[in-house]
Amino acid sequence: MAAHRVAVVVLNHFAPLDLGVPGQVFESAETPDGEKLYEVVTCSPDREPVRCTAGYTVLPDHDLDVLDTADTVLVPGIHAGRAMKDGTITDTLRAALQDRPRIMSICTGAFVLAAAGLLDGRPATTHWREAARFAALFPQVKLDPDVLFVDDGDVLTSAGVAAGLDLCLYVIKRDHGTEVANRAARRCVMPPWRDGGQAQYIERPLPHDGAGGTAATRDWMLAHLDAPLDLNALAAHARMSVRTFTRRFREETGMSPAKWLSGHRVRHARRLLETTDLGVEEVARRSGFGTAVSLRQHLHAAVGVAPLTYRHTFRSS
Repeated sequence: MAAHRVAVVVLNHFAPLDLGVPGQVFESAETPDGEKLYEVVTCSPDREPVRCTAGYTVLPDHDLDVLDTADTVLVPGIHAGRAMKDGTITDTLRAALQDRPRIMSICTGAFVLAAAGLLDGRPATTHWREAARFAALFPQVKLDPDVLFVDDGDVLTSAGVAAGLDLCLYVIKRDHGTEVANRAARRCVMPPWRDGGQAQYIERPLPHDGAGGTAATRDWMLAHLDAPLDLNALAAHARMSVRTFTRRFREETGMSPAKWLSGHRVRHARRLLETTDLGVEEVARRSGFGTAVSLRQHLHAAVGVAPLTYRHTFRSS
């Protein structure tokens, strides 16, 4: 099987860590036999040297012609340049980005995609700090500045550096399933990807570790996903009032206990569908949804398909 080629378009003022993310994460995706599933190449207009904001220059191996051989095109974030100043890019770059099978951006790379007209009328995200500038330059884009990443089929955008890691792992999971993505995450010494709908940042500071937090209760929730966990039970485990528990939980995770729990239950159900032959009713029971009907509703809301369709599509080989 030929490796899926990811072509990274490097532009002047690029964010250095954003450039390293796709090579590190996609190159970590392998079959159980160690076969590489992705090949990552870099390019720049006319293969010119490009300078980053950290004070050094890189020389990509290819010019933009390599995009014609790519299965996925990825644009890392930039910290300056035409796309961020006035919402324009060169005609050459604009033409090179058109009609690609799949195109992605990390952080402010979304400015480049928007300047190419690839986000018109579509949902997208970028770094929260640049959201106001983005919205002013590209009012035709359905910007959501609060999420980690947005999957709109053949166009995917993400927020800042860590969200780029999440997006790359998500794409590996979408392409090859949970087991491959989890192996890639372990190799990168990072946790499995976070949901794209999770908040980019938390408005209040994280509390200090130790007594008074909800971490222990979150661990307990993960160990008891199949149990009926209501707010009263969770607050009692944390030795807090329901009101205090709900507030602290949101401070620490960026979401409500119910949303956090539902997300992990869906994730567990997806893993069971991918890696076991359990019936849908049993998957629903083990993941805490109780009935196949409830599982079907939650899975459809999360990924848009029914359990058996999901299993057929993403079942590990």
